[in-house]
Amino acid sequence: MLACPALFISAPASGQGKTTITAALARHHRRMGRDVRVFKTGPDFLDPMILARASGAPVMSLDLWMVGERACRALLAQAAREADLILIEGVMGLFDGTPSSADLAATFNVPVAAVISAKAMAQTFGAVAFGLARFRPEVPFHGVFANRVGSARHAQMLEESLPRGMNWLGYLAGTDAIELPDRHLGLLQAAEIDDLDERLDRAADALAATALAQLPPAVAFDDDANEPPLPRSLEGMQIAIARDAAFSFIYPANVQLLEALGARVSYFSPLANEPVPDDASAVYLPGGYPELHAGALAANARSAASIRAHAGANRTIVAECGGMLYLLDSVTDTHGVTTPMLGLLPGNAAMQTRFTALGMQQIDGAHGTLTGHTFHYSRVSTPLVPIGHATRAQSDAPGEAVYRQGSIVATYMHGYWPSNPAFAAALFHGRAL
Repeated sequence: MLACPALFISAPASGQGKTTITAALARHHRRMGRDVRVFKTGPDFLDPMILARASGAPVMSLDLWMVGERACRALLAQAAREADLILIEGVMGLFDGTPSSADLAATFNVPVAAVISAKAMAQTFGAVAFGLARFRPEVPFHGVFANRVGSARHAQMLEESLPRGMNWLGYLAGTDAIELPDRHLGLLQAAEIDDLDERLDRAADALAATALAQLPPAVAFDDDANEPPLPRSLEGMQIAIARDAAFSFIYPANVQLLEALGARVSYFSPLANEPVPDDASAVYLPGGYPELHAGALAANARSAASIRAHAGANRTIVAECGGMLYLLDSVTDTHGVTTPMLGLLPGNAAMQTRFTALGMQQIDGAHGTLTGHTFHYSRVSTPLVPIGHATRAQSDAPGEAVYRQGSIVATYMHGYWPSNPAFAAALFHGRAL
């Protein structure tokens, strides 16, 4: 068994400030000289960018369905071996989803600190805290923290509302100086927030004197036997990944898997008009926000020509969500403005003003099941006939379509490749499904 202080940051709902508080905690302990590992519950690309900046280390996903309990256990054990503190940020509310943050916290016995936004709330704060703490007694509960508090007197009222014996972890005042800006799909990307480090430092300063900032109790994590080494099934391949503000939805675990399978990974930026490296065996176009940068992408002829040449040479392209949109004939924004894209897949993507798909999905193929998720604000119209469909996690209902055009495989689903390394390797060899 491995012992490491650990804390699970959850809330009664989304929008309570979990990421701000988790990032502030990570920054505080990092400034204290501690090695901090932060995890994010569920599928997410945006929060981990903030948390990685705060902690100084990559942020991995934990999810009992997408990642799997065994893999989650191994990730936590590795963190316990290396770090002085483990922080896990939950997703949505503590009991939301199947599996939920509560399921994850209970499985690994990580105590929960509930962050509750106290804006426009007084004594009801205590009732919410009581419900979170007692709804499922098997979920370890550390205490409650108040966010967006109006005054010291307000904080006193909140603390006095708590049932006897509940741990008050302190509070943070509501201020725009530390709030993290957002837009559709979630928070702004870390690189887009010019004063992010200043915001994190201010939040860490404000947390420093609270009980929440104290080192939490140590948690025992199983030190599982070492996994057998993965086959070097991508040995000799160079995989070029598009990475910039338009293409940034990349799981660190996916990149680590490619390297563990033997691939050499490089990066290029279509936004900076960088070409695909000449010796790239395959290209990965991840999701992101191509719709926000459509004009620049359309104008960057050098990068576009290199991707077209790569496809023309029958070399593999794997595209997910925003990466798939970039391959289409065009993208139309919510104002009706249509911008030409690469034209490697026939069809148009039309942006919507609300989610068109959200949730866990999986793709079943010749190499088994690849888990992942989908979340997007666009709809694609294409004459292409799908070669298959994902299915939803909680039902057999059809999920996202999977398209193949020549050497291109494209889908809205974001795959979590470590869930099936053989599937991932086949994908980049152009023979998945």
